Amino acid sequence: MDIDTLKSIIPVLLLGSAITLQLTLISITFGVIIGVIIAMVKISSNRIISSIGNFYTWIFRGTPLLLQLFVLYYGLPAIGIRLSSFQAAIIGLSLNSGAYMAEIIRSGILAIDKGQTEAARALGFTYFQTMKRIILPQATRIVIPPVGNEIIAMIKDTSLVSAITMEELMRKASLLVSASGNPLGPYFVAACLYLFMTTFFTSLFTYTEKKLSIY
Repeated sequence: MDIDTLKSIIPVLLLGSAITLQLTLISITFGVIIGVIIAMVKISSNRIISSIGNFYTWIFRGTPLLLQLFVLYYGLPAIGIRLSSFQAAIIGLSLNSGAYMAEIIRSGILAIDKGQTEAARALGFTYFQTMKRIILPQATRIVIPPVGNEIIAMIKDTSLVSAITMEELMRKASLLVSASGNPLGPYFVAACLYLFMTTFFTSLFTYTEKKLSIY
């Protein structure tokens, strides 16, 4: 693999990396929002409401992400709903991430001593005030390591959206391989870029975890 080849493929793969990061950050943001909602639903004392949350996590954790993407992109047109590859990727990744985030956040909430909830109620706090001001801030510190792991996994899982023609890093590398006939260069550079992104976020969350553990 010569210098000229590297010069031609690196800009293309860097663009793919930017799209990978965009997919990751948007999907994780929506995944956290969905996860908080589903976690609150799952810990509800109402069995009907909690069963809705359990059903959601059962579906999205129990089926492959690739299958979910196929249903959104290739399956929905059968009932008249057409999504772009970007829309299908964001929706699929967010819904899947939301199911895992829900379990992470639920575990964090349940790790907080119940006595704090009882004390908040005794002081006149509503359920949502208790969650917002007392439980969730403490749970946030607890869930940072597993949330970091979920983000790392999401960076790698975005490679699956190449199957629905979304041109992120993996798709860009595959197209370069098809055009050049040389699989080593594009895939090697793509692997280095994935390693760089995952290492960066791993270091970031390790630093954040240590920083918060001081208090």
